Amino acid sequence: MTLHTTPDRPRIDAREKVLGRALYGADVALPGLLHAMMVPATIAKGRVTHIDTISAAAEPGVVRIYTHEDFADIVVTPATLGGNQPGLQPMTDTMIRFRGQPVALVVAETLEAAYEAARLVRVSYRVEPFTATMDEQGADAEPYEITAEIGDARAALQSAEVTVDVTYAQAQNHHNPIELISTTAYWRAGKLTILEGTQNTSAIKFGTAGALGFDPATVDAISPYVGGAFGQKTALQLQSVLVSRAAFLLGRPVKLVMPRAQLFHTAAYRPRSNHRIQLGALRDGRLVATIYESDQQNARYDQFYGTSHNEMVSHLYGIANWLGRERLIRVDTSPPGYMRAPHEHPASFAFESAIDELAYSLGMDPVALRLINDTDHDPITGKPFSSRTLARCLERGAELFGWDRRNPAPHTMTAEDGTLIGWGVAAGAYKGSMCPAIARLRIQANGVTRLFITGHEMGQGIRSAIAAELMEVLPVNLDKLDIQMGDTTAAVQHLTAGSWGTGSAVPATRAVAEKMKAALTELVGELRAGDDVHRKLMSAKRPMLEVEIEQLGLGQTPAALDRMRQGAPATAGPVYDELVAFSWIAHFVEVRVDPTTMRVRVPRVVSVADCGRVMNHRTATSQVQGGVVWGIGAALQEAAEIDPRYGFIQNNDLADYVVPVNADIGEITVELLDIPDAQLNASGVKGVGEVAMVGASAAVANAVFHATGKRIYHLPIRIEDLLQETGVR
Repeated sequence: MTLHTTPDRPRIDAREKVLGRALYGADVALPGLLHAMMVPATIAKGRVTHIDTISAAAEPGVVRIYTHEDFADIVVTPATLGGNQPGLQPMTDTMIRFRGQPVALVVAETLEAAYEAARLVRVSYRVEPFTATMDEQGADAEPYEITAEIGDARAALQSAEVTVDVTYAQAQNHHNPIELISTTAYWRAGKLTILEGTQNTSAIKFGTAGALGFDPATVDAISPYVGGAFGQKTALQLQSVLVSRAAFLLGRPVKLVMPRAQLFHTAAYRPRSNHRIQLGALRDGRLVATIYESDQQNARYDQFYGTSHNEMVSHLYGIANWLGRERLIRVDTSPPGYMRAPHEHPASFAFESAIDELAYSLGMDPVALRLINDTDHDPITGKPFSSRTLARCLERGAELFGWDRRNPAPHTMTAEDGTLIGWGVAAGAYKGSMCPAIARLRIQANGVTRLFITGHEMGQGIRSAIAAELMEVLPVNLDKLDIQMGDTTAAVQHLTAGSWGTGSAVPATRAVAEKMKAALTELVGELRAGDDVHRKLMSAKRPMLEVEIEQLGLGQTPAALDRMRQGAPATAGPVYDELVAFSWIAHFVEVRVDPTTMRVRVPRVVSVADCGRVMNHRTATSQVQGGVVWGIGAALQEAAEIDPRYGFIQNNDLADYVVPVNADIGEITVELLDIPDAQLNASGVKGVGEVAMVGASAAVANAVFHATGKRIYHLPIRIEDLLQETGVR
C-alpha cells in the first residue's frame, strides 16, 4: 500500500469558526436555562463552620443556593489521575483542602444574579496550618521511585572522563485556554445530558454517573468543539457533578462558566519541579551515563505522575547507563495535571540545557554532540525505533538556520547597535501512542456523508486530518461531510490527549473508508477515478449505506476496547512488542539581548519535525508554531506567583499572568519531514501537537547563555535574572 502526500487543503471547520457558527459547549441555547456560580473558599486549609446564605438568597432572581448539606450523598470517585490517593468531590463535607475550593453553588435566573448572590454568601471557617509550596516546612516528600534504569549509571559516571552535575527548576504554569471551563447540564426523558468543552467526554459520562449513582446508560456527554484544552480538560472537572446534580434536582438546564480567576485555583496546571541532571561522557563526546532525579510538587490528594520526566529523555540518545528517580512533594494545593508536553517540557529544558553545558565543557559544537550520540535502537529496551529521524531534524534545522555561521564562544556575537546575539539548539521527542477507536460511516445518495468516530476536536485540526484520510480512500462530497466526535451518543469515546488523537482516529477512518469502499464495490461494481459515490448509490436505488469498524492500537487486544467502553483509558505505546515509537523535533533559536536592560527578544526560530505522514500541512504547521510560542512563553515569561501566607495565586488573570503576544514573536520557520511511519499504523501518522513544544524552551535558554555567557538554571528567565548575573544595576 502506498501512502500519498496529502494535498494542501484549508481546515474543514475554518469557515464555520470564522463566521461564529461553530458551537462550543457553553454556546448551546436551551429553553429555561438557569445560570450558576461557585463560591470559592478563602482559606487554604481548614473546615467550614457556617455558611450564611440569607442575603444571597434574597437577591432577585436567585433560585437556589446549594452547600455541602445538600450534596453530602454524592459519591467521591477514585482519584482522577491515578495512584493510591483518594479523589476529591467538593461540597460533600466541610473540609477545605486548598484555596479556591468550591464551598457553595448559587443558581439563578440570570448570570448577573448568580454572580451577585455568590458575592453575598458569607462563609465562616476554622483555619488550620498549611503549606503552600514545596520549599516550605511542612511539605511532605514521598520516597523516590525508580522510573528508568539500565546498566550501572553510578559506576559509569564515576569512570567518565567529563561530567556535568546541575539542577534546573521549572515554575508553576497555567493553561489559560481562551474557552473558559464550563458545564451545561439538563435532565430530559430520564436522561442526563452534559455539554462541556472537554478532551474526555467518556470521563464526564462515567464519572458523573458514578458520583450521582446513575446508570451510565442514562448519562451522555457532548463536546462538539473545544476552544483550547492542552491537557487541562482531560478529566472530570470539579464543577461537572455539582452542576449536573443541580439540573437534576431543579428539572431545568443549568449552565456554569467558571471565571478565569477561579480556574487558577480549581483547574489543572503544570506543577513546580526541580531536576538534577548528572551526565558522564568520554572526551570524544560519547555519553556513557545519566542520573536524572526530579522532585515534583503535588496536592495532598490525587497523584499526578501519568508518565515520568525520564520517559522521553531516556530514549533521546544512545546512552547505555541510565538511572531515573522521581518523587512527589505534597503540599496544600489543588492537584496539578496535564499541560502540553506535561513532563517532556520540563524534562527537555533540564536535560537539553545540561547537554548544552556538556558541549561547552567538551569544547564541542552542540549539534555535533547530539549527532555523535544518535542511535538506531532504543537504549532502554534494545528494540528498534519505528522511525528514527532525530539526526535528520538536527541536520536540516542547522542548514535552514545557518548554524555554520555561529561563533561558538559565548558573549561574542553582536549586532551593529551592540545588541547581544545568541544562537541555541535543543532536541525533543514525544511518544507515539495509540488508543482504540470506533468509527461508523454513512454515505447518503443526497450527497451527505456522516462519520461518527472516537475522538475530540480541541482546535488541533483532527477533523481536517480525518477528512483528508477519508478523501484518500473515497471521493465523497467534502462540502457535505459531517464528522461527529466528542459525543457519547455518536460513538464510544476515549480520552484524546498525549498526541494519540490523530494516530488513532486517522487509521480508524482509513479502515472504515476501505470497508465502505468494499461494500460499495459489491453493490455497484468497481469504483473508478472520478466516480461520484453518492450518484453511484442513487443509481443503485439506495438512499444510504452504512458500515462500522472497531480499531485497535498496535499490539492491543479486545480487552482495550472493553476498557474504553467502561470509560477507562486504554492506550498503547511508546514501547510495543517489536518496536519503540516517537515523534522527533529539533529547534534552533536566535535571541537578541539588550546590553543595558537585558531584555530578551526572539526574532527567529527554525523547527524541523517528524510526525510521520502529515495529514494537513496547515494545521500541523500551526501546531508546531503554537508549540514554539508556548516554549518562548515558558522560557521568558510564565510563572504563577503564589503568596505563601494565604496559598493564593496573585496573578490569576491574563493581565498579570504574562504570556507572549504578537509583539513578542518573530519569524517561526517550520519544516515537516512528512515521512510515513508505516510500522506504527496503516496511515503512517504520529502526533505533532505535543512534540512541538518539547525542547523549545531549552533552545531559548541555550541561546540566552550563548548571547550573555550567563547560565540561568530556572524558568522563566527574566530581566532581573540577567541583570543580577551581569552585575548591571
